[in-house]
Amino acid sequence: MKKSATVSVVREDALARARVWVPPPVPSARADLSRNPPGPGAFDAAADVDCEFRLAPIGGSTPKFECTLPDGDHVKVKYGALNGELPAEVAATRLLSALGFPTDRMYKVHSVRCHGCPPLPQQALQCLAQGQMPLVCLQGASAATVVTFAPAVIERPLDGRKIETDAAHGWSWYELEKIDATSGGATRAQVDALRLLAVVLAHWDNKDANQKLLCPPGVQGPDGGCRAPIAAIGDLGSTFGPWKVDLQNWSRVPVWADARACRVSMKALPFAGATFPDTQISEAGRQVALDLLRPLTRDQLNALFAESGMAAFSHVLAAARQPSAWTEALLDKVRQIDAGGPCPAVR
Repeated sequence: MKKSATVSVVREDALARARVWVPPPVPSARADLSRNPPGPGAFDAAADVDCEFRLAPIGGSTPKFECTLPDGDHVKVKYGALNGELPAEVAATRLLSALGFPTDRMYKVHSVRCHGCPPLPQQALQCLAQGQMPLVCLQGASAATVVTFAPAVIERPLDGRKIETDAAHGWSWYELEKIDATSGGATRAQVDALRLLAVVLAHWDNKDANQKLLCPPGVQGPDGGCRAPIAAIGDLGSTFGPWKVDLQNWSRVPVWADARACRVSMKALPFAGATFPDTQISEAGRQVALDLLRPLTRDQLNALFAESGMAAFSHVLAAARQPSAWTEALLDKVRQIDAGGPCPAVR
């Protein structure tokens, strides 16, 4: 069997047995959504972090770069006062993690002091990727240069080995149908709950590279397979929109395309849903989503939207500067999920 075919078989096996949900460390009602996530390499929200600029390719079009910390760790830094991905991704990852859906850890920090950085690192890296001369692309950068980025968010990705092929860098939402509970994968209810959360967040930029199929540390098989793979969302920057941190339009995006049939759709969002097909949600999936979302309190959600920077982001509407406005919009979506049932049997 060719190597490419072997890799494809390993990926298909991992996808069939992938988990999308794990019990959170504390019940959602007791989750502290106001703080950066705990764990190894955590950063305090008030921290001023020093690092050295790293010449590493960066995809996408939003401002970001890689940096090396004093301990040698490489991290991705997202920056820019007008970059809606910062508060959106902080809020979305905190929420999903509290509910038990694995995500990368996003750390809001006071500033990042980048040693050796060009003044505009994203543009410099794009310049290099186009084959331009380093002397031109890195103009203004030197060993003595320190550029401060505030606000900034530092990303620490989920631990694990990526399971991917040349053709599939993560997973597409239509592939969730391949997950098989009888093979050890997530249940249909858990998968449907994840689908509902994606709709609630308006996660429209859902190309396969923005999701991750991972083999966590310690569960890799001797044949290169994985005993307990995880399917997770890997990039939640384009959420709370459709145009990233857009309260007015996010609050108007309905959960159900057809509430009686419990059908969800992203066709009205950018890219006409991309890899997310119209799907009928199971009654068990609706109940799992409600069981996770209902315990969240207004105080928790107000803290989430305040401390993630959502309410401080530059908005057209003054109402969006009130954390409670975001909270009410989210709670309205929970009410929509509640009003949608009971869902008919899934064929």
